[in-house]
Amino acid sequence: MKKISLMLLVISGSVWMYSCGGSSDQSSSTAEAPKSMVPDSETYDPNRGEGKFNETNVQLGELDATMAKRGEATSNTKCLSCHKLTDERLVGPGWKGVTERRTPYWLMNFITNPDPMIDKDPEVQAQLEICLVRMPNQNLTDEDARSIVEFMRKNDSSK
Repeated sequence: MKKISLMLLVISGSVWMYSCGGSSDQSSSTAEAPKSMVPDSETYDPNRGEGKFNETNVQLGELDATMAKRGEATSNTKCLSCHKLTDERLVGPGWKGVTERRTPYWLMNFITNPDPMIDKDPEVQAQLEICLVRMPNQNLTDEDARSIVEFMRKNDSSK
């Protein structure tokens, strides 16, 4: 009886190890890499980022307080568990001064399309080496992204 139990244990263990194992080639062939909107990284513009936003479709005027308030609400839900409003890093970098370092369309492209930009932008890659966590795609709408940029502007203008 002990021999049969031992034999069944060895066989089931072998089957389990075989079914859970597998070469990395198999898993990489089924995993799909994030799709990029730019054909190759050589065409990547670090001032614009990668996405549909540019200087023609994102133009800023005076600070829109209503939009900034919506951006604050969205940020409280989606962003501020990883980012602080100061220059202090939490999980991700602090937001203070971000609108002075980045164009509004770069910010909107990064908010709505982070994966390709993380893969291509040298400054974002350097930040990733410090933070060690990729920014997740929060699937925010264009309006959400624009409101967050307005909230970032408000944050940068406050003392």
